[in-house]
Amino acid sequence: MSRQSSPNPDQIPTSVDDHGKGIAPPSSHGHESTIAEISKDKSDSKPDVAQVKDRPYSVFSKREKWIIVNLASYAALFSPLTANIYFPAIPVLAEQFHKSTELINLTITIYMVMQGLAPMVWGTFSDKWGRRPIFVACLAILSLSCVGLALTPTSAYWLLLLLRCIQAAGSASTVALGAGVIGDIATPEERGGFLGVFGIAPLVGPTIGPVIGGGLAQGLGWRSIFWFLCISSGISAIGILLIMPETLRALVGDGSIVPSPIYRPFIPVVGRHLEKPPTDERPPPKPFINPLRMFTYPDVVCLLVFNGILYAVFYGVTATISTLFQSAYPFLNETDIGLCFLAVGGGMLIGTTTSGKLLNRDYISLRDKLVREAQADSEKEVDVKAIEKDGSFPIEKARLRSTHIYVIVYIACIVGYGWCLQKKVSIAVPLILQIIIGIVCVSVMNTVQTLLVDLAPQAGSSITACNNLIRCSLGAGLVSVIDLILKALGTGWTYVLLGGLCVLVSPLIYVLIHWGPTWRERRRIRALILEGKA
Repeated sequence: MSRQSSPNPDQIPTSVDDHGKGIAPPSSHGHESTIAEISKDKSDSKPDVAQVKDRPYSVFSKREKWIIVNLASYAALFSPLTANIYFPAIPVLAEQFHKSTELINLTITIYMVMQGLAPMVWGTFSDKWGRRPIFVACLAILSLSCVGLALTPTSAYWLLLLLRCIQAAGSASTVALGAGVIGDIATPEERGGFLGVFGIAPLVGPTIGPVIGGGLAQGLGWRSIFWFLCISSGISAIGILLIMPETLRALVGDGSIVPSPIYRPFIPVVGRHLEKPPTDERPPPKPFINPLRMFTYPDVVCLLVFNGILYAVFYGVTATISTLFQSAYPFLNETDIGLCFLAVGGGMLIGTTTSGKLLNRDYISLRDKLVREAQADSEKEVDVKAIEKDGSFPIEKARLRSTHIYVIVYIACIVGYGWCLQKKVSIAVPLILQIIIGIVCVSVMNTVQTLLVDLAPQAGSSITACNNLIRCSLGAGLVSVIDLILKALGTGWTYVLLGGLCVLVSPLIYVLIHWGPTWRERRRIRALILEGKA
């Protein structure tokens, strides 16, 4: 076979499969791939991998995967719960510590700053040293810091600040760790469904947190909030120690490689019927990956900015529910206003359970379409797995094909919500809009999170930490100025402004679908050059 001349690197597919290996796909621009030839040249020196191809991506059964996802989801509950359960106690803390409300609010600011930074560290560690020990370490830090907070004397305001900072360092990383676990065990076809269910607990936290915190603070005192968090996070840590196996593929491969004792559950409920692996060869150790490097990837940056703006607007909605509803509907007492948070929370629950199924449906639909097209152009039987692993598979289109619908509905509801509160229409209308906002917002966030893990399956925790950093930073920034904007523009025009921000970032959807594959192509070429394969 005669060799084709090497095409321009911009035209060569760049992707990495879920096993962290380079894929040599045909170019989407109709050119033959030089990388395919490089792979062919080296094929004679590689062992027969037919047996490995026949093995599933993960040896855990569907039931075992759900057990792992549920354990991770319960642990991920504490990231938002720890932040929001604290809100109802702010007036009490200001009185008990003899500080102004602004100074007590500083404990929230510090928490949010650490909430954005901590996952960058713990997520990177988990991609190197494993999910299980980092999960336990984070939950242990959270539980012990809650003991300190519950025992903090009211004369030690500085200690309250310090322990809130430590508390955030422990709790904030659980979402990133859970996303990494799902990237380890789930194929792209089922990843959307797992991430959808996984997202229930982290999204329920902001809804039930104020309700639980208000009840505990009123009935048992503000210290009971931290005892509650101590006990519940301790239960989560014990559950992971007893049941959850290690999933990091660099340590256990597809789950069949037996790790050292520290990575094994005390009660082997999950994976006890695993078959012996076909080879004793362990994956090569993973080097440390700087999560900040993710910000040099254009497709990742576009996703982070798009998701961050929509999340910030959503946070602007939830952060102003109390003040706006109290102003528009003065007949509501504090308990009634607290119950208004359940509307947006209910919408988020609906969205997270349905969006995962829709993500899987969109993925399978596009994959089957490509298979049919390939079969029409070839007399040979087409391997479905080969289509999925092909670097030219349009994963961006598969994930984002319904996102524009969500965004349109989201913007319309945001604008309508603001004007309904300004005109003081029936309370049922803004509550219904809250439900719809919750549904579409969580659908967008689940879509973005799934695509981020698709783009970096071997660094799921790190890339989720980057997502957490951007959206927490933008959310904190908007919340810090939302009251000023409301006073300057009024409720209706404030939410028109927020809807306008969403309109500005909406074109990023089409940028990702069109240019995302090209950016992945370039990234793969650079990776192969660095590895000395090209």
